Amino acid sequence: MTDRTNPGLMSNPLLPNGRKRRLTPLHKKHRDPTLIPYQPVKRQRANSNAPPNMAHLPGSNNHKMSAGTGGSAGRVGFNNLAKKSNQGKKLVIKNRKVKPDLPENYEAETWSKLAEVIVAVQLQRSISYSLEELYQAVENMCSHKMAANLYSNLRRECDHHVQSLVPKFNQPEMGDSELLLMVSKQWNDHCNQMIMIRSIFLYLDRTYAVPSTSVLSIWDMGLDLFGCHIISPARVQNRVVKGILSLITKERHGETVDRVLLKNLLTMLVDLRMYSEAFETDFLLETETVYRTESLRMMRDTEFTLPEYLSHVDRRLQQEMELLNNYLHKSTRKPLILCVEKQLIGEHLQEILDKGYESLLEAVRVSELSLLYGFFARFKDGLPLMSKAFSDYIKKSGVAIVSDAEREKTMVHELLELKSKVDGIIEKAFKNSQLFQGVVREGFEAVVNRRQNKPAELIAKYVDVQLRSGNKEWTDEQMERLMDKVMVLFRFINGVGRTISI
Repeated sequence: MTDRTNPGLMSNPLLPNGRKRRLTPLHKKHRDPTLIPYQPVKRQRANSNAPPNMAHLPGSNNHKMSAGTGGSAGRVGFNNLAKKSNQGKKLVIKNRKVKPDLPENYEAETWSKLAEVIVAVQLQRSISYSLEELYQAVENMCSHKMAANLYSNLRRECDHHVQSLVPKFNQPEMGDSELLLMVSKQWNDHCNQMIMIRSIFLYLDRTYAVPSTSVLSIWDMGLDLFGCHIISPARVQNRVVKGILSLITKERHGETVDRVLLKNLLTMLVDLRMYSEAFETDFLLETETVYRTESLRMMRDTEFTLPEYLSHVDRRLQQEMELLNNYLHKSTRKPLILCVEKQLIGEHLQEILDKGYESLLEAVRVSELSLLYGFFARFKDGLPLMSKAFSDYIKKSGVAIVSDAEREKTMVHELLELKSKVDGIIEKAFKNSQLFQGVVREGFEAVVNRRQNKPAELIAKYVDVQLRSGNKEWTDEQMERLMDKVMVLFRFINGVGRTISI
């Protein structure tokens, strides 16, 4: 309720929380709520195209906002205003750092100091300057457009040092083993030196050498110089490769060699991009010669049995895998294994079978037969030759049973044993190969039909005897398995299999 004498005053001067209501001077002057206090309006620019601001007038839509949406609408307007102001102006921070002027003789004096450090590193002497000071000197030179001259001077200094090493490798009285040790040592020293030099000239490498397409990085530059002056000359390269091949041949013959030395030298050839051209080609030719000679000698040796030869081939392949794991590059793996398998197996497929394949089948040597199957499976003509020899064995063994009149009483039993034996070989040694399963069917068809009606008569008689005797020692399951085997044998008879299948 309001006071009757003055409607602008509230009859209750207290707020809901119990405090007194404070009246501002504006309220005291304008007691009537219908009176609006004067608020000056900001003038807009004359040339502005924006519509006049009507938010301060009563009755405008901008002035009427509900309590729930007033805050969010205000924030949206502020965000839009901030976005427009950000789009209009971009904050740009300029590098106002001024490069300090260098003395006129700074480049010459600094390079003199750096050259002294390079020589100290190459001669393995102590450095009288801190690495931070040297790094800062390189950065200053690069920042003042001296990078090209600095790189050229660095390459010239490294080139001079590497050339000074060349006479050490051209000593005629030096043996191959001594040469390999010297090359390995100089290579390790050179790599360590280039790592240290690159750490000093890291700023030059990152800002000038690496981004450039006309010069090599500092590390690649060091490799290029070592390969060009030390390894590329035919005299040194041929002796190094010959020495490496000699050590590998010794290890193949069971001698102990320095594998760390071999690993270091072959890694050097890989890093110098000379492994394939300088070493791998000669290595594969040497491997081919070694195993061709070895396989011919063993094939001609009648005392060498087939199980012994297969064991030797398996051991050789494992030995070559050890060479790959210890020091040869991974790119050599495929051509090396193919070369060894071709010389020891691929070039002697029929000779290997003639050396004792039938005896392995007769004795059911599963481990050797499985090894032989794995070797022959790697060649196109391997398994066809092996399956043909397997068929010949079945026919030879089966015909010997069927053609012997004195063995008619045991013929069916012996045929069943032969069938069980070859089935077991296929399952355990030949990985259930369909090729060999087809060979078994063809072989037994030829065997069973060797004597027209006689095998069928004997099979029928064998079944009748088994059923009449009612062998009490056998269980029902054993008798059922026997009948299944007999029926399989019975289907090999010409015309019977077609009738049963229908």
